[in-house]
Amino acid sequence: MNTIEIVVAIITYLVVIVLAGGVGFFIRKKIAEAKIISAEEEAKRLVDVAHKDGEAKKREVLLEAKEEIHKLRSDLERENRERRSELQQSEKRITQKEESLDRKSESLERKEESLYGKLKEIEQAKVEIVTVLDKQRGELERLSGLTVDEAKALILRQVEDEVKHESAIMIKDIENQAKEEAEKRARNIVSLAIQRTAADHVAETTVSVVNLPNDEMKGRIIGREGRNIRALETLTGIDLIIDDTPEAVILSGFDPIRREIARIALEKLISDGRIHPARIEEMVEKARKEVDTIIRDEGEQATFETNVHGLHPEIIKLLGRLRFRTSYGQNVLKHSIEVAHLAGIMASELGSDPRLARRAGLLHDIGKAIDHEVEGTHIEIGMDLLKKYKESPDVIHAMSCHHGDYEAESVEAVLIAAADAVSAARPGARRETLETYIKRLQKLEEIANAFDGVEKSFAIQAGREVRIMVKPDVVNDVTSFKLARDIVKRIESELEYPGQIKVTVIRETRAVEYAK
Repeated sequence: MNTIEIVVAIITYLVVIVLAGGVGFFIRKKIAEAKIISAEEEAKRLVDVAHKDGEAKKREVLLEAKEEIHKLRSDLERENRERRSELQQSEKRITQKEESLDRKSESLERKEESLYGKLKEIEQAKVEIVTVLDKQRGELERLSGLTVDEAKALILRQVEDEVKHESAIMIKDIENQAKEEAEKRARNIVSLAIQRTAADHVAETTVSVVNLPNDEMKGRIIGREGRNIRALETLTGIDLIIDDTPEAVILSGFDPIRREIARIALEKLISDGRIHPARIEEMVEKARKEVDTIIRDEGEQATFETNVHGLHPEIIKLLGRLRFRTSYGQNVLKHSIEVAHLAGIMASELGSDPRLARRAGLLHDIGKAIDHEVEGTHIEIGMDLLKKYKESPDVIHAMSCHHGDYEAESVEAVLIAAADAVSAARPGARRETLETYIKRLQKLEEIANAFDGVEKSFAIQAGREVRIMVKPDVVNDVTSFKLARDIVKRIESELEYPGQIKVTVIRETRAVEYAK
């Protein structure tokens, strides 16, 4: 096959293909047009159906709306009828009330007119009464010889005297009742505390006596040219008194700890037999260490006995030093322990804090351990010591009030003062000098004689009682009780004393007539 035939064949093939595509396209177009026409007819049919359905729905909705409007109109008309009925009833009630108020207003007007008339009558009667009273007052002044002011003053004086008399009687009754109740309860608490803390008291002095095996020992203690006794006095700071007292040497000094060191050292020297300055120095040092041990042990024993724990070690040492300190012959450490027990028991009975009371009671005289070394009262020294060693403010306040230097602001502070007074005032606890007794007696009589109406006063029973003779024309039976109470208050505010002082006011009444 040549080239021309091939080209012809190809062209023929292409023409056939083009013709076939055109016929196919024409056929597909006809089919599509037929489908479009069918779809348009179907759509028109659906629109017609939808239009018919919408018209039906519209008619139904309109019908329902008309029915709802009719129902709402009926309800509204019914509510309007009800409201009109209520308004008619309210108007009727208002009308009735207005009529009632009109009637009441008329009645009030009539009463007001009546009251106005009565008020005029009262005013007229008042004028007449004032006139009559003025006439009667003038007649009374003429008959009595007193003006109105004088009569008022006389009546006021009489009433004042009666009130004073009645108040004195009332005060006496109230005081008696209060005293009976307070004394009964206080007696029970204090007696219970004293019974549970009964302790022995030993009076100590400022001297100590060391017994010697024989009088020859005195010479050995003095030593050649007095060197031994000088060494002992220099090392201890205590005076040795060697006199005619058989087989005894007296140690004299105001520092009880130094005196104890000297006593122990001297006893050791006497027991050892070797007495010379070097040996004296050695024994004094040993005695000082032994006393330090005793002081520490005594302080720890005191805290154990009173169940007080957590004290600073230096406070414990200061407590131990009180073992060698006395006050009016009473051992201060024993006194402090007793105050702690008394305060703790009374605090428990009164529902207060017993631990705080015991702690403050044990430490209340801690300042006396160094009061000969530091300036100030033992209370101020004690407060400084307790602040230094971080004691609580409650403890410091309670111990600071036991002599009345500071005002007590807690129950425990009052109990410490009471326990201190009880411990110091119990029989045999303390000694008092003759000079103290005389001063107390003089002060008691001076206080009693300072009151008006007192004729004489006598302090008896070593100052435990004062008897007062009053002038019967100045002080009557009732005011004598007030006088006794005033004297007691003055004594309490101006004197310091253990225990209590009884004040007895005596009024003598004499009726004297003469037969002629």
